[in-house]
Amino acid sequence: MTTLDEPSTARSTRPGAVGEQPRAVASIERLLDDAPISRFHRRAVVVSGVGFFTDAYDLFVISTVTVLVQAQWNLSTALASWVSGSAILGAVVGAFVFGRLADRFGRRRIYLVVAALMIAGAIAGAASPNVGCLIASRLVLGLGIGGDYPVSAVLMSEYSNRRDRGRLVGLVFSMQAVGLVVGPLIAMTLLGSGLSHDLTWRLLLAFGAVPAASVIYVRSKMPESPRFQARVEGKVEEAAKKLEQFSQGIVGSRGTARQPLSAWRDGAAAGEPAATTRITLRDFLRNRRMLRLLIGTAGAWFLFDYAYYGNTLSLPAILHAVDATATLIDKLALSLALFVVFAVPGYFLAIHRMDRIGHRRLQFIGFAVMAAAFVALGAIGPLTSVLGAFIAVFGISYLFIEFGPNTTTFVLPSEVFPTQVRTTGHGIAAGIGKLGAFIGVFLVPILQNAFGLRGMLFVAGAASAAGFVLTRLIPEPAGRSLEEVSGEDALSGAA
Repeated sequence: MTTLDEPSTARSTRPGAVGEQPRAVASIERLLDDAPISRFHRRAVVVSGVGFFTDAYDLFVISTVTVLVQAQWNLSTALASWVSGSAILGAVVGAFVFGRLADRFGRRRIYLVVAALMIAGAIAGAASPNVGCLIASRLVLGLGIGGDYPVSAVLMSEYSNRRDRGRLVGLVFSMQAVGLVVGPLIAMTLLGSGLSHDLTWRLLLAFGAVPAASVIYVRSKMPESPRFQARVEGKVEEAAKKLEQFSQGIVGSRGTARQPLSAWRDGAAAGEPAATTRITLRDFLRNRRMLRLLIGTAGAWFLFDYAYYGNTLSLPAILHAVDATATLIDKLALSLALFVVFAVPGYFLAIHRMDRIGHRRLQFIGFAVMAAAFVALGAIGPLTSVLGAFIAVFGISYLFIEFGPNTTTFVLPSEVFPTQVRTTGHGIAAGIGKLGAFIGVFLVPILQNAFGLRGMLFVAGAASAAGFVLTRLIPEPAGRSLEEVSGEDALSGAA
């Protein structure tokens, strides 16, 4: 059975086990590490990013949808919270389940399944005749969104070169920025069009199916992760062939990689060993090193998502507490301004600076500024009573949310776990993160009612500070190969 202990662990002597991976496996990994950014990478970014567009679009519009259906169906506060939070609960389950399945059956198959679930959930939600059906459809949508987190992140990470990996995986996640802008624009357009509120919220939900439907065919043509095929399934020849075909010869043909595909393909075919021994979920969860990484990645993600999703989904109520005279369209406009002025630049800064600053270091910076901003809002009374002052400080927190943990909590779990359990690890981290979001959706309104807006912001500041502390458990992966970061190089002798 394959061990996951520290890289100094003795190697297995079983034929085809990790200790006897062929040089061809190391070669294909080095080809990917040294390959230049190409159309292959850009295409993968767009195709992978649709899940995060859907996630962000849904994150925003569901707060508007909830206001409309609560009035239409006379929902209690508890039922309204279930409408807002059911997709997030589905994402918890989806991340756990599909993250594990992607390590068992391959990333590409699950890639298609989660896209289909997002389409089905969005359409079913738009057609819901009652609140029970709406909540159920949102759970289905959440399953797809949650499953898309580990699969899209890990696929992009495993396609990437070592120098630009943070930027490429961050670009996938930055499709959230598009969703955050498109969501309020569509909501404002429909609300101002004179359409009935019933038709408005149904159209808002139906539009969520469009991005996933637009790329499901292209996803079916994407190759399996070459690292997964070569190292886990033992299909080195097939991995090399499909990679070269899909990249149109870019990977391995421009002299930037250490070894062209043709130099080792013939040798790989002769005596290529079987796939490596699979790591069981039980062994993964019992391993001290993996548990430390899970506590660091999942714990930081949980704390971040509590603060981020709790505040964002409660943004209409938060803005109402600051300015009770604001209408629904006023709140939409203010939310849009927050996203455009603060959040979107944060995404772009993260993409362009992450690999230079360091992925772990950027998470430290983001959590520190978030904690300071939230504590300042809670401690200084005028900041929550004067709209302009509130927007300025809350906006700074949004800038460093994106230029920090919102991006890095997604990127880091795609880098630190071994190939055999990479989507499992990312799925657990994402699922626990979404559990934090689910708790935030329910707890933030309760805290705001019990302790006021300032008390609720103090709790968000404490969560951010705790996330800063847990980040210390994560290694710095920037500029290093996935195999080096996870310990696979030393473990297998493939380096």
